Parts: sequence; structure tokens; C-alpha cells
Amino acid sequence: MEPLIRPVPLLREAADLRAGHPDPAAHVEELCTRIDRIDPAVRAFVPEPGRYDRLAEQARRLAARHPDPDGRPPLFAVAVGVKDVLHVDGLPTHAGSALPPGVLAGPEAVAVTRLRAAGALIAGKTATAEFAVTAPGPTRNPHRPAHTPGGSSSGSAAAVATGLVPLALGTQTLGSVIRPAAYCGVVGFRPTSGRIPLDGVIAHAPGLDTVGLFTADLAGAELAASVLCDGWTPGGPAGREPVLGVPTGGYLDQVTPAAREAFEQTLDRLGVPVRRVDALPDLDDLRRHLMVISRYELARVHQELFARFAGLYRAETAAAIRRGQEIDRADYQAALAARARFRRRLADRAAADSIDLWASPAATGPAPHGLDSTGDPAMSAPWSYAGLPALTLPAGHLDGLPLGLQLAAHPHTDEHLLAAAATLAPRLAP
Repeated sequence: MEPLIRPVPLLREAADLRAGHPDPAAHVEELCTRIDRIDPAVRAFVPEPGRYDRLAEQARRLAARHPDPDGRPPLFAVAVGVKDVLHVDGLPTHAGSALPPGVLAGPEAVAVTRLRAAGALIAGKTATAEFAVTAPGPTRNPHRPAHTPGGSSSGSAAAVATGLVPLALGTQTLGSVIRPAAYCGVVGFRPTSGRIPLDGVIAHAPGLDTVGLFTADLAGAELAASVLCDGWTPGGPAGREPVLGVPTGGYLDQVTPAAREAFEQTLDRLGVPVRRVDALPDLDDLRRHLMVISRYELARVHQELFARFAGLYRAETAAAIRRGQEIDRADYQAALAARARFRRRLADRAAADSIDLWASPAATGPAPHGLDSTGDPAMSAPWSYAGLPALTLPAGHLDGLPLGLQLAAHPHTDEHLLAAAATLAPRLAP
């Protein structure tokens, strides 16, 4: 069997397809053949009868609209995976659940429509934890199938790691882009909250949810961001070496000793100024407020559906919804106020120490063994709570499994985050 790990750089794929190598019809045939061969071992995609016929027709129409290579859009014929909590016209939405798909139907997600406008072909829906919460989907980690691929955007991360597609969409509420990207050894980018519209997305917690993306490398993430994000302006090369802030104390204590040592070695390899600051002293309060917000909002999102179909929900999701039903509005409002204070304090601390980017491990360690959990989102939680843009870069291996370096920036400085990361990524190459 051919290797499972074969990520494809988006820029190269897009350039080749615009030039007609291969033509869209041949590309679709190759794509579907590879999905048929590889995906049974990984289960990144939601099964779809008639995938080839659907994509062949889309490719035919695309080629007819854009016969001149010089006038083709940036993602011409690029195959994209879409997490099954985003609506796609012509495909059912299951959200990883057993609910009747008709009750989850809705208009196509803005992010998907933007990809189509840029010439992309929607390869299919990718597997997700049920309703993007914690009940794992069927996806395996392509590096070691007995290990979790992370979640909740598990299928999207695995689809990019295996090279089934060069680009996939996910969503993140706590750590659902950054963690699976790290576990699967690819780039994951979570923009500033709201930078990619949430229209057409089945919400987990609307006040925390963010549409994100997976690519094989950083250059691909920037191309995808330019298509997906509101008002994207390329950041250009960084004018100086970024100053990294590393939170001390309990935050890093959550990382396994071996992964912590690997992180310190990564910082040494980067060779940039590092400032270690006590930026997260109230971690227990942060976790509590984050859970209050996410569970309260989850319960409200599912209020009507859960009343009708509670018996069809998986146990983990049902327990999270019931927990949210117990939270009163006063506690929710207090958690929102605490989040606003945290954002201000974090910004003040970064300004006082001239910190450009927050740096940390992307996960508490490599992908854990077993498929009954998607791993711990602890390393992403503070930045998701604050709504900061964040990304993870592949940063070596531990016991044969990938590790990731997480970088988070100030709100609405997504372009600067990617530009600064571009100066650092070459130093992480093996």
C-alpha cells in the first residue's frame, strides 16, 4: 500500500491546475481514485455515493467557464474538504450525528461559497466529532491509526496530512483546528474570531466558534486566508525578528515532560527573543468561565433539536448539553465579563513586554493512543477564549508522532501573524 502521509502544497497544486496539469477531468479521476484507495484506512471523508459523478460534472462546468489558463481563478479545480458542520449545496449535513439530515439543512456556508468563487471543487464532507463537541468521529491518525487524529475537525486534518486534498476547512471553539493539525503534522490556522463569517455553520458555541483551515504548509495557508478572510491584506515580510512571549506557570505545566523539552529545543532553534511572563495566573478561573460560555451557548443552540431528538445524541454530547441547561444567565453574563477583562489584561501584558506573538506547544503532547477521545484542548483554550488569531506549525516529532508549535497574535493582526510565522517556519524544517 502506498504511504498514508503525503501532504500536497496548495500553491504548487493550484499553479499546476491553473496551467492545465492535469486538466480538471483527469484531476477528478485521480482524486476519486486516491480517496477510494486511501480513505478506508483513515476515514477522513464522510462516505458519499456518486462522488465521482458529482465532481466530474463540476469539473466540466468549471473548465467551460475558464478555458483560458491566464484567466483562471486562484483555486481553479483545487479539491477542498469541508468539515461536516458547514453546509454545502448539494451535500447533506450530518454534523457527525445520527439526527435526520433534513433537520440540519441550511443555506451554504459563506466560506464554501467563497471557495467556489475562487474556483475550488468541493471534494466532500470531512468527518467531525458529533456537533463539533467531544464525541469522536471515525477518523484515524494517518501517522498511527491506533492514535487519535484530534478533534473536532479530525477528518479535515487527516485529509490534508494524507494529501487527499491540499486544503480543508474546519471550525474551532476551544482547540478543534490547532490540536488536530498538530497531531496530524500539518499547518492549522484559526483566524481572529469573526474574520471568516460563520453564516451557514452549525454552531457549537457561537460566541467562541471560528472557521479555520488546514494546509500542508504556511504559504498555502496564506493563499487560502486571502480567499476566505474578510478584508485580507498580505502582511509582507516582517520588519524585524518577532518577540515571543511564553506564559509561565500552570499553563506549561499541562504539557508532558518530553513535549515540554521538545518545545524548549524548538525555541532555541528559532533564535529569536523570548520573554517568559506570568500571563495566565488565573488558569482555573479561565477554564471555568470558558466552560460556562461554551456549555451555556451549546444548550441554547440545541434547545429545539435536543427536545425532539435527545435519544439520538451521543452520550458525551448529551451530557454537555444538559450541563449547559443547568447554567443560569447570570453566570453566563459573568463569564462574558470575565472574558472581556482577560482580553484587556492579556493585551496590556503584551504591550508592557513588547510581545509580538505568544508561543506555546500546540498540544499537551503528541497524539494519544486510542480513539475514544480527541485529546486535550488546554493549550489552545486561552487564545480561543480571547478570540486571538492562532496557528500551528509542524515542529518535529516525539516517539514518531508529530508535534506542533502554536503561535498566537493580537486580535485582527492575522496578516502579521502569518508574515512573522513565515520568517520562523524555515528554522523548524528537519
